[in-house]
Amino acid sequence: MDPAFILVPFLGGLAAMSIRLPPLVGFLAAGFVLNAMGYELTSELDTIAGLGVTLLLFTIGLKLNVRTLLRREVWGSATVHMAVSTGLFVAMLAGLKLVGLSMLNSADWSTFVLLAFALSFSSTVFAVKILEDRSESRSLYGRLAIGVLIMQDIFAVVFLTASTGELPSPWAIGLVLLIPAAPLLRRLLARIGHGEMQILFGVVLALVLGYALFEQVGIKGDLGALIIGMLLAPHPAANRLSKSLFTMKELFLVGFFVSIGLTALPTLETVGMALLLVVILPVKSVLFMAIFNGFRLRHRTSFLAALSLSNFSEFGLIVAALAAGLGWLDDDWLVVLSLAVALSFVAAALLNARSSRLLGRAEARLPHQDPSRLHPQDRPIDVGDAQAIVLGMGRVGRGAYDQLAAGHGLRVLGVETDEAKVEQLRADGYHVVEGDATDADFWDRIVIADHVRHVLLAMPYHAGNLFALDQLHGRSFSGRVAAVVTHLEEVEPLRQLGAHAVFHLYDEAGTALADSAVAIDRPPER
Repeated sequence: MDPAFILVPFLGGLAAMSIRLPPLVGFLAAGFVLNAMGYELTSELDTIAGLGVTLLLFTIGLKLNVRTLLRREVWGSATVHMAVSTGLFVAMLAGLKLVGLSMLNSADWSTFVLLAFALSFSSTVFAVKILEDRSESRSLYGRLAIGVLIMQDIFAVVFLTASTGELPSPWAIGLVLLIPAAPLLRRLLARIGHGEMQILFGVVLALVLGYALFEQVGIKGDLGALIIGMLLAPHPAANRLSKSLFTMKELFLVGFFVSIGLTALPTLETVGMALLLVVILPVKSVLFMAIFNGFRLRHRTSFLAALSLSNFSEFGLIVAALAAGLGWLDDDWLVVLSLAVALSFVAAALLNARSSRLLGRAEARLPHQDPSRLHPQDRPIDVGDAQAIVLGMGRVGRGAYDQLAAGHGLRVLGVETDEAKVEQLRADGYHVVEGDATDADFWDRIVIADHVRHVLLAMPYHAGNLFALDQLHGRSFSGRVAAVVTHLEEVEPLRQLGAHAVFHLYDEAGTALADSAVAIDRPPER
């Protein structure tokens, strides 16, 4: 591979960071610069880009609860938006033809429908990248956006299959055997542990059992990688696997963003048409927000989810490429859509980088919402009469909950992110609510009353505990805060931020073990 394919994206990312823009804006710009320098999309770069997208969808699956897709606000929003936005875009394109736009002179209604359908998609790669950069992929609005994106991907796969007239192989029915095989894969994931074998196992699952197997039976391989990830998602080790693959996925995705800029050499006419499409992009965003509000979601949730979906999609390019290959679209529209996708990424990156400021301005103009009428998952979190709150109900959190309740007689509330775990804990008699304390949205919803005197930070990740402690101080919490850490270097930052007690998990376990050993040898008192 030519060194320019490595150097120019690096310089582009560096330039973007220097002016406080996401690096992906620089990667997109690097693609256009390379294109202007005479470089073309190579098979090596195309392979790297494809690997990035496949690994991204696999890691999305690792974090996705399949029940998310079955919620009305997810499948309903995706379906209504695709139908309505396609209709609106058809009307707008027809209007542009009436005013004499040259590129649309020969276009008919079938062309309008194909273009509008391609423009109705939002980019899975871009949106998930934005959510992960903000560590908000598990927030309510993040899960909503990802769920809508996956529904759109399913719509695209149905269209691709129907338009080519090529049905999946009869062997595709055998893929249902992956469901009973999932527990075996989860046990194997747990036994492999950490390190290079864990990473290699993830690559095998994504690229072989996911992509290659599904392609062999006539189903899009990227969808296969997503499904394999979803089958593994219930296992606790799935999150660790996702983190292990993070760096590899991020590196390969650079190739994807560069490849967008290399797809076509623009002309003045195609640039003008692409800019017009980007100008009408806000229609898509407003429609998303209106639909989300229709499902009784808070303005904040609707606004941030809509903002993350305010772009055009690489899937739209795939749809357009297939239509062009079948003679349904002129090739010039591939250039237009490629430019529109790239420019929408730049515009969306700029807007999402300023999401908090834009949200503040929008909320001041939006009507008041009655909390009692909001979606159950988006209502304010009532802590009830709890005297202590445990953030993170893993093994450490449950142990702390039991000791506070049984040992000290306190009324305790547990907070856990995993919906399935919340249901199990409630069945076991724990007072638990679903929430992610590493998400600013959680702290906007929870009301910590004066009778709460203790908060225990028992989440597995140090950054999450630091964030929660910072949020507590920002809300002038006057009670006592205790935290648990797994590394000694994590103790001091929590103490400096104001934690009253910080416990090193392995030190405490070692101390208890030594005390127990000495107690065994000690003669009984008389």
